[in-house]
Amino acid sequence: MSKEVKREVQITQSKINIDATNAILGRLCTEVAKYLKEGHAVNIVNCEKAVISGKKHSVLREYRDMHKKHTHTNPRRGPFHPKRPDRLVRKTVRGMLPWKKSSGRAAYHRLLTFIGVPDELSKVELVKPRYADSSKLDCKRITVGELCREFGWQE
Repeated sequence: MSKEVKREVQITQSKINIDATNAILGRLCTEVAKYLKEGHAVNIVNCEKAVISGKKHSVLREYRDMHKKHTHTNPRRGPFHPKRPDRLVRKTVRGMLPWKKSSGRAAYHRLLTFIGVPDELSKVELVKPRYADSSKLDCKRITVGELCREFGWQE
C-alpha cells in the first residue's frame, strides 16, 4: 500500500495597483471591494486626489456631523474618524466589505492605501478604475485632500 501525499497548491495573489486621481470615491471603493472579495491584493495610490461629488459646504457639513458622534460618558473611547486621506479611503472601502466575517477581514488586510506614489510603486503600471472617472460629473466636487485639510490634516 502506497500512501498518496496530497500537495496543497498555493494560489498566488495578483496585485492590482490603482491610481485614484480624479476617481469618484464611492465608485472607486466599490470596485476595490469587489477585487478584494475575489482574493486580489490591492494598492491604491494618490488617495488625496480622489473626488467626492457635491457642493463643498454640503460635503463638509456631512463630515462634520459624522465627526461629532462620540460617547457621552467618555468621548475618548471613540468612535474615531480618520483625518488622513489614505485612512479615509481605507475606511470607506471597509464599509463596503463584510467586516464581521473572517473573509471580509482577510480581504481588508490585503488593501494598502498611499498618499502620493511611493518609490516601490513608481515603476509599476497603474490601473485607472473602470467606472469611477469624474470627468462625467456635471456637479461641483471636492477632493479628499481638500476635505482632510479642513479637518486638520497637514501634508
